[in-house]
Amino acid sequence: MRLQTLISAALLTIAMAGCASAGTPWVELAGTRYTVEVAADDAARAQGLMFRDSMPDDAGMLFIHDREAPLAYWMKNTRIALDILYFDAQRRLVSQQRDVPPCSAGNACPSYPSRAPALYVLELNAGQAAKLGLEEGEELVLSPGLPHGR
Repeated sequence: MRLQTLISAALLTIAMAGCASAGTPWVELAGTRYTVEVAADDAARAQGLMFRDSMPDDAGMLFIHDREAPLAYWMKNTRIALDILYFDAQRRLVSQQRDVPPCSAGNACPSYPSRAPALYVLELNAGQAAKLGLEEGEELVLSPGLPHGR
């Protein structure tokens, strides 16, 4: 049992070192780079950007889903206006919801659906999509270490 514990600890240390060397995750969109927090499991996707009072202009949150499907996001307990950008498995912009207002109405908050199946969702501060002049088909570039399609 002790050997198994040591092996587990060693593997965890190696994995953590690999993550540290990968650096802070980022995405690039229309030639602009954003550092991102990654939400790749149900709990992180459910929490999203709830209860945040601000986010730097060069930052965002990247949601990675388990499979490509029609998606809908809402702004429950979100305090900042956002652009919600939906990307397919090839990382092409398939839908965008711009300038989505904050919502404090709990479960009564409206949802903002994608117009096509998506695998990735990028949330940026409201106004970023207009500033970049985003159009459907724009490619999302992911930093090394992030899943590049499933």
